[in-house]
Amino acid sequence: MAKETINVGGEETVVREDTAKAYRGTIWILITVGIVLAGAAILFFAFFGGSLGDGDMQSPREIEQKRQTGETR
Repeated sequence: MAKETINVGGEETVVREDTAKAYRGTIWILITVGIVLAGAAILFFAFFGGSLGDGDMQSPREIEQKRQTGETR
């Protein structure tokens, strides 16, 4: 079997090729999950942060009634 070198905790380790691929795959999965979580947090605060901060919490029914009657802020 082929051998590859991976870096674990600042130390280079020689492992089998399949182990090295699994290790790299795990690292990429962790990075991808971190990016997705960061994106979800940004979207959450972008969409809901404004309504949480202005103190004007309304139910969807109240918002719809305002829209239908043509009221503005």
